[in-house]
Amino acid sequence: MAALARLGAVIEIVAQPIYTWLFGIATYGIYIVLWSAVNMAEKLFDLSLTQALQRIVPVADEAGAHGAVRFALLVTVIPATLAALLVTIFAEPIAGLISAAPEDAARLPFAIALFAWALPLWTFVEVATSAVRARRAFGPEIRLRIFWEQLARLLFAIGLFFAGMTSIGLLVAHLASLALVAILSVQLLGRYYDLRLLVRAPVPPSLRADVLLSGAALMPGAMARRILNDLPPIVLNVILPGSQGAVAAGLFGIARKVASVPLMIRQAFLYVLAPLSSAQAAQSRTEIAPLYAFSVRASAALTIPLGGTLALLGSDILSLFAPGAEAALTILLILVAGRVGEAIIGPATPIVEMTGHRILPLLNSIVGVGAWAAIAWWLTPTRGAEGMAIAVSAGAVVIAWMAVVELALSDRLQPFDSPFIRGALAGVAGLALLYLLGAGLEPLGAPVRATGILLFFPPICWLTLRLGLDRADREALGGFGRTARLA
Repeated sequence: MAALARLGAVIEIVAQPIYTWLFGIATYGIYIVLWSAVNMAEKLFDLSLTQALQRIVPVADEAGAHGAVRFALLVTVIPATLAALLVTIFAEPIAGLISAAPEDAARLPFAIALFAWALPLWTFVEVATSAVRARRAFGPEIRLRIFWEQLARLLFAIGLFFAGMTSIGLLVAHLASLALVAILSVQLLGRYYDLRLLVRAPVPPSLRADVLLSGAALMPGAMARRILNDLPPIVLNVILPGSQGAVAAGLFGIARKVASVPLMIRQAFLYVLAPLSSAQAAQSRTEIAPLYAFSVRASAALTIPLGGTLALLGSDILSLFAPGAEAALTILLILVAGRVGEAIIGPATPIVEMTGHRILPLLNSIVGVGAWAAIAWWLTPTRGAEGMAIAVSAGAVVIAWMAVVELALSDRLQPFDSPFIRGALAGVAGLALLYLLGAGLEPLGAPVRATGILLFFPPICWLTLRLGLDRADREALGGFGRTARLA
């Protein structure tokens, strides 16, 4: 259900080319930089309580669950609001740090002052929806954040562009969509919590300490993921002058967004396995093993052909963006390879984080971010955004695979058995079929080749699941498996 809900992310992928055509790659690059900065700040201000709630709520009574959510909202949204106020006050000197095209530079202080208020809105949405996820309600939360948020943003952006707001229209659209989703998040909270109890729920010192300590243990891992995802375009923008920095950030943002498609599969398992692992660890840690192994097998069967499809269609996808986006092809291929290497191994990272390992996430973060920083320092000065893509992919893969090794050593959870090999081989076979299909259609031209690959991708995925998973795995897909005749 979570995987199907995350298909709403397709709207975001479709929207990105529209944004570049409407506002230009340089302006899109400024948007990417500012939104990346908000994401970085949000992860700092939320203290990783979004993940701490996944640990605490599933094992707490009703009073404790409501108290934990209330405390998390108070200690995150209030500081984020104060930070937005400070950024608004000092918007002009902050604007001097950002590289922008001349036509955008004059409006940059106002844009920063306005977009700063995305921080408290996004912080509230993140904490509120994570509280819903902690109740194991995955579909509604994902549909709200992925489908409705992206659809509203796209509609707002198109409307503002035709209303004449061509410079900061994308920023205003983003801010408006966050405001809408924040309102809807309150309604969603009301479905899974008593809002009146949420306002007055007691928060004893022991609960406050438990929430903060859990968040502190999880924060290094969360910050590492945010650094690898959002800091690279900011760094590229800062080190390159003027419109060159804005365009570099835009190209990296385009490639990053397209390359994130394989993460839809990984994120589906991440969303589900975090609270499930927390609840299961309180009873019997050994019961996590079948959940972990199943997710890895399914990831391997799907991620390999999906990543291969993106690589085969890379130039076709970039042709949908505004002129100049084709320069992001190499960046895209590097990031896709990294995302596949990260996603194929399933949700080892949240299992490590949710089962009481407080030191390991810190260790993984230090090593992964260190690898990214070292490679970026080495390659970015000479290879620009391509070097940054190599650094990001290396750091993400290091963090993911360290979690796999740690689970094998600490809990003897090792999913790489013969069923996994079966799933991986099915995924590789699916990729090979897509490659042969693309090669056969090549003489007919790029449009025919791209159309053929897209049309054959769903049945090939069906085939990889049918051959790569055994009967028990296919039956575990529930209603979807029966509807698709996989079971």
